[in-house]
Formats: sequence, structure tokens, C-alpha cells
Amino acid sequence: MQKINIQAKTDEILKGIEKSGERKTLLLHSCCAPCSSYCLEYLSRYFEITDMFYNPNIYPPEEYDKRARELERLISEMPLENDVHFLPTEYDEREFYDAVKGLEHLGEGSERCHACFRLRLERAAKYAKENGFDYFTTTLSISPYKNAQALYDISEEISEKYDIAFLPSDFKKKNGYKRSIELSHEYGLYRQDYCGCIFSKRESEQRKQEKEQQNG
Repeated sequence: MQKINIQAKTDEILKGIEKSGERKTLLLHSCCAPCSSYCLEYLSRYFEITDMFYNPNIYPPEEYDKRARELERLISEMPLENDVHFLPTEYDEREFYDAVKGLEHLGEGSERCHACFRLRLERAAKYAKENGFDYFTTTLSISPYKNAQALYDISEEISEKYDIAFLPSDFKKKNGYKRSIELSHEYGLYRQDYCGCIFSKRESEQRKQEKEQQNG
């Protein structure tokens, strides 16, 4: 896939919406409250947002519930220009394990993660199409550890499959990640130390152990 300036595409779409004066609807797939904070602040002036928490990759179930509650709390407390609706989904970890079957041994940032992206983005796009949204997108690109180009390429494929417009996103741009940290402190948000799945949790714990050993 050809690498593009994702932020330029986002700017073009948002300028068009602002010029039209219309309020569009956006299905925002969210991975957690900290990543959602800046995205909601940034996008709420252009869209009426439904914030979907669909992350069957998260392990353990208690972690899933904790992240969902934090996102719901953030939405209820954060002053935003247009309405934001929280959309929780039923937790079924089997969906994740089926999606990454055969890729379990690969590390973070690999095809295993891309399969996980696809799973969540496809669910978001399908819901957006079935419920008449103008656009769908995801908060995932705000993380400096996520490949925005891979997310864009996967989302464009899914956009064509379901005939629903994708809002291009590389939310780490314009100091988005930095702003998400500021907002996390402002709202006292729980910030997890691993992406979500059991594999990333193990990798995070291993890195901690290695760091502790190095520091003696």
C-alpha cells in the first residue's frame, strides 16, 4: 500500500464538514478512556459521536470491565460540543482468539495485532452501516505504538466492503498523544500498562522483569 499523509486527509474532510454547517454522525471505536479523551475533544465539534467499546482482546475480564467503566465515566464528565453516546458491547474473548489463531507466537506490532485491528474495525464498520452513521473511525491510531498506516489500509478495505465512509485518523498528530496524557491527569483516568490482550500483558511483564534485572 502507498503511504499517504493521513492527517491531510482528515483535515480536508473536517474542513468540508465545517464549511457545510452540517452535523455528521460518527461511530468511534474506542480502546480505552485515555486514548478516547483527545479524540472526543478533537472530533466533538464536527460530529455527534457514538463511542463503541468493542475490545474482545482485553484480558482478563476484570480489566475489560474496568476500562469500559472508565470510558463511560469520562463521557459523562467531559464537556463536549455535541452529544456523545456510550455504546458498550458484550464481552466474548473467543472472538479474539479465533481472529488471531496461528499468530499467537508473533510479537506486538505484528500480523497478530493487525488481525486484532481488523476484528474490531470490522465490527465498528458493520454497526455504523447498519445504523445509518456517516463515518466510522478508531482511537487506536493515537498510540505511538500503533501503526497508523496499517490501521488506515485495513480501514479503507473494510470501508469498501461495507460501503461506509472511514474518517482517516492518525490521532497522535497535532500533539494528540500528549494531550491525551494531559486529559488523563485532569480526569484521573486509569492508564493501563499493556495494550490489552494476554500476549501483550505477558510481553509487558517480561520487559519489566528484564528492566529490574538490569537495574540490579
